[in-house]
Amino acid sequence: MYLLLGSCRGVFKIQVPEVPVVAIFGKDITLNCSFTTNATFSLGDLSVIWQLTETRKMVQKYPHQPDQQADNFVNRTALFTEELEKGNASLLLRHVRIEDEGSFTCFVRIKSHQSASIMLRLAASYSKPSLHLEPNKNLKPGDEVAIACHSSGGYPQAKVQWHDGKGSNITENVTTSQVANEDGLFDVRSVIRVILEPNSTYSCLVRNELLNEETQALATITGQHLKFPVVALWLTIGLSICLLGLLAALGYVCRRKIRQNCEENKAEDDAEEETEARTVMKPLEHANDKEVEEEVLE
Repeated sequence: MYLLLGSCRGVFKIQVPEVPVVAIFGKDITLNCSFTTNATFSLGDLSVIWQLTETRKMVQKYPHQPDQQADNFVNRTALFTEELEKGNASLLLRHVRIEDEGSFTCFVRIKSHQSASIMLRLAASYSKPSLHLEPNKNLKPGDEVAIACHSSGGYPQAKVQWHDGKGSNITENVTTSQVANEDGLFDVRSVIRVILEPNSTYSCLVRNELLNEETQALATITGQHLKFPVVALWLTIGLSICLLGLLAALGYVCRRKIRQNCEENKAEDDAEEETEARTVMKPLEHANDKEVEEEVLE
């Protein structure tokens, strides 16, 4: 979308983009500015000036006057002079820097003059994040650990989000810092603290909203990363051996008790059988004694 500005006489119009222009850090960008007039003119009648809107520092001028140009734009700007007669007053800005971000004003003069401003935004993509576990050894389930996410070389400041393995946003427990380097690009470091669980997944997403870009990294903490402490290992082995010994002793005692009960039951059964046998023999003895007495009496 472009903005049209015209003089009250309706013979001179200038056109620039209404929306901000996004430039990629280190690349070239063209700030479009065009004009139309129904009057004939020569390049000698034309004057084009580009300057910073706020400070009015000179960016580029036609006819070119290097001594008036701001130092940070020397050898970095140009006009399309072969197209000026066609109404093209656009500015070529090479190797854009973070400090170039801001408003630029395009002035065009043919007898009368018109001007319009363009907003330049800078952007740079963030690197793919890297994740680090702190600490990363002698861990066991239930420990609190910090997962650090690092991404660099982006602009403007990023939006960082953390998600767990279920996709839930867990960004609330996060500490994020963004520091600009010497080029003005941001290094992002975000740290989340979690309670360690085996086979748990965490993702760090770094989003550049101006470029509508996002990059992320995933980290899955498996059981292999959870080293069992040596003391706990030997303690577990010792308890296991004791438990096995206890079970063996209990089994031996049970078997001996069962065998003893069986022997006692057998002895009782034998005693009962002997008692019953004696009880049966007593009537027979009494009967024999009676027969003997009867014979004597006769």
